[in-house]
Amino acid sequence: MKILVDTHSIKLIDPSELLRPEPSFADKPVSQFRNYEIDEGDPIKERVRKTYKLMHTYQTVDFVKRKMDKWLKFNHFKGNVRQTLEKLNELVDESDPDVDVPNIVHAFQTAERIRQDYPNEDWFHLTGLIHDLGKVMAFYDEPQWAVVGDTFVVGCEWGPSIVYRDTSFVDNPDGKNPKYNTKYGMYEPNCGLEQLLLSWGHDEYLYRALIHNKTKLPKVALQMIRYHSFYPWHAGGDYSYLTKPEDEEIKKWVLIFNQYDLYTKSEKIPNIEELWPYYESLIEKYLPGVLEW
Repeated sequence: MKILVDTHSIKLIDPSELLRPEPSFADKPVSQFRNYEIDEGDPIKERVRKTYKLMHTYQTVDFVKRKMDKWLKFNHFKGNVRQTLEKLNELVDESDPDVDVPNIVHAFQTAERIRQDYPNEDWFHLTGLIHDLGKVMAFYDEPQWAVVGDTFVVGCEWGPSIVYRDTSFVDNPDGKNPKYNTKYGMYEPNCGLEQLLLSWGHDEYLYRALIHNKTKLPKVALQMIRYHSFYPWHAGGDYSYLTKPEDEEIKKWVLIFNQYDLYTKSEKIPNIEELWPYYESLIEKYLPGVLEW
């Protein structure tokens, strides 16, 4: 079954929206989101900084290839979407400076705000609900620095907009490897997003898992999921010398999604039990049955 998406029914994000002090989709000023300033007296900021330090030390080309070999066999467990999502009720993302609640709450916050703005795009509602499902790796012996957080390209010079860029990579061995520490590293100029190897995390894992389990979600949903944490590219403007012009269309969709992923984080907690029947109907439509993870 091929799902067709009417792209004209989805409004593209106005980049200036992100610069307004109080965008309409946020419950607090935009300047208060993604605050990565160092404050040793703030336990959340310290948790975030330490998570990124570990990530930026150990996420190398070899590490990413090992994780892909481990996880893309999809032989760790079997479970339907609801069972897998409910595992996230026990997970608080250690890389996120904006939220200190279980990840399942964020999932429903994202989905419900998308549903409010796009009532007729049910595939988009489900995309919001499941976009972080790949974080289930954290329950199977993966440290959070190999699961959560912003992704970046491995195998070439690190992008300048990566959080904590100036201090957190000093112990990463790829930075001393001439195969990987130049502007293009192991890539060709403008080779395209598809050719890039990103740091290992929940985005790529879920993208691959959805394909493996033959989801009926449209391609645009898969692209939103695959690149939603790739902030140095879609928000920071890095890596333009590695991407193709057609990758800009993917960026538009990712930016549409990310206004809901980021700016719906708040203290407003949705009534998850009341919402389950609706979302289970979408799961049955687009991603039914027991899945291999």
